[in-house]
This record gives sequence, C-alpha cells and structure tokens, in this order.
Amino acid sequence: MTPRDRLLAVAVAVAWGLNFVAIDASLDQFPPMFLVALRFALIAVPTLLLVPWPGVPVRWWLLYGTGFGILQFLFLYWGMAAGMPAGLASLVLQSSAPFTVVLGAVLLRERVSGRQVAGILVAVAGLAVVGWQRWESAALLPFLLTVAGGLGWAFGNLGNRLAGAGRPLHLVLWMSVVPPLPMLAVSLGVESPARIAGSFHGLTSRTGVEALAGLAYTVLVGTLLGSGLWTALMRRHPASRVAPFSMLVPVVGITAAWVLLGEHASAGELVGSAIVVAGVLSAGSRAGTAGQGRAPGTEEAPGARSSCAGQGVTPATDVPQLAMKSGYPNVPGMYSVATQTLPEASATAAE
Repeated sequence: MTPRDRLLAVAVAVAWGLNFVAIDASLDQFPPMFLVALRFALIAVPTLLLVPWPGVPVRWWLLYGTGFGILQFLFLYWGMAAGMPAGLASLVLQSSAPFTVVLGAVLLRERVSGRQVAGILVAVAGLAVVGWQRWESAALLPFLLTVAGGLGWAFGNLGNRLAGAGRPLHLVLWMSVVPPLPMLAVSLGVESPARIAGSFHGLTSRTGVEALAGLAYTVLVGTLLGSGLWTALMRRHPASRVAPFSMLVPVVGITAAWVLLGEHASAGELVGSAIVVAGVLSAGSRAGTAGQGRAPGTEEAPGARSSCAGQGVTPATDVPQLAMKSGYPNVPGMYSVATQTLPEASATAAE
C-alpha cells in the first residue's frame, strides 16, 4: 500500500471509531429503535431513486439487510441506550469477526485453520473478561445486547458473502432499504407514537443539535464517505493488507469516548479488550485457505473481493473471505450505517 492509501485507511478507521460517539449523541434525543429506522431511511430514499439495483438474489439481499441492518443496529443501539459505553461498544462489536468465522464454517463449510480456532478462542476469552467486568458493575445486559449485535452483523456477513455483488457499494446502499419499515413498526409497538413524536421536540436545544449532528455524521461520514473510501481501498489492495486497519476502530472509539464523553474503562476491561484484539488479529491472519470448502453454488462473483465487513467496524478476517465481505458501522454505522461491517461500510455503523 502507498503512504497515501495507508493514510486513507487510517482515516476510515478514525471515522468509524468516532461513529460510536455520534451514535451516543443521537441516542440522547431519539429512542433507539426509531433512531435505527431514521438512520437507514435517510440513505434508503436516495438509494431507491438514484442507485441501480446491484443485481443479487433477493433472498441474500434480505439476509444481509436483516442481519447487518436490523439485528446489528437494533441490539447495538438498544445496548447503548441501556448503558453500554460508546467506547466499549466499539470493541465488543468486534465479536462479529469470530461469529462470522464460526457461522461460515458451520453453514457454508468454509475451512477454518487451527490458528483461526485458537484466535477465536482467545477473542471469546477476552469478551468473557469484559463481560465479567460488566457483570461486576451490574451492567451485564447492555454487554449481552452488544454481543447480540455482533452476532447479527455476522449473519449479515453471510448474506453479503452469498450475494456476491459485482458492485459492492451498491449492495451496501441497497441494504439500507431493508431496515426502515420493520424498525419503524417495532418502534411504534415498543417505544410508542407519543415517545417518537416527543423526540422531535427540542431539536434546537444543545442536545437536539448534537443529536442531529451525530445522525448526519453517521450517515454522511461514517457510512457514505467511509464506505466509499474503504471500497476503493479494497479494490486496489488485497483484503489481508487493508482489513487489519479496521482494528484501529475500537482503539479510536475507546479513546474518543474517554476524551469527549469522559468514559473510563476499568483495568479488567482494558485487559479483556487487548485480548479480544489479539484474538481477532490472530483469527484474521492469512492462512491460505480462502475459497476452499465453499458450499455448492457460492462461487465468488466478479468484484466480490472488494467487499469488506464493517458499519462502522470491519472484522479483520481474511480466511474465510466471507468475513471480509460483510457490510458498518456503523457503527455505528458504523458504521455507521456504520459500522462498521460493512464489506465496505461498516460497519454502516456503528458500525
């Protein structure tokens, strides 16, 4: 990679890491499930009007949109609204990487090397340390919800992998069409129309302005700009060279939450976080098994290599390649509409 492309990869990781702080600001104004619907609706409308259909099987598009768009951000936003710190959320959402490898091995018969198994076990041990620390502080539920978000992201990765889109960014954008209506229905049933309507009051206050700025950041910077740059990098370089930069996302997320939100992680949480990062990096190391053991009918489509997981956050996984073909985010969204994980966004999200 050229120095310029390395700087771009770092810039994307920074954008996705800050996405979690942006999500936190938006959750101060909007209820979590409605915020998911609103975030994706802002992308879905122009996508329907301007972006060509990516030409993938509808069932895999729906799986991608349901796992990455609905389940990931439903649980991530719910967990953060219930008390999951933004910085720690950026780390725990990396659980999508080992989940993706395991689901790929079980459902798609992707071969998993011994090194990957060891890395997964290390990452799970790190998550267990973080979970134990959260349980000690009576805040286990937000942690478990965020882990569930990582599992949803992993299922979205399967849909993205099986779709094999020739134009990955188009698929990422069309993924945003899936969540708005289901999430609006859930919000109306769980959060009530009165609470939704009340969230639009006080938008000119400091909290309201920060919430709108956070939403704009998630959509424009975390998802569209971050996804676009990541897709370009994945087209120019091997996934194994680009993907490790995604591990900077939780580093940025935790640092930004400390500086901007005053969040403090315990020593045990920091140790567990370091273990998770080490495990994910080990599981994502190149092992030469990519593309082996695929289920019949899941051949890689031209251009699919350019996909990468993230919404904000992208699993640093190269083998099986399916983890590199997820969608961020975004975190939170991710990637923004991140996260992260996008195959290019990421993490659309939170990520």
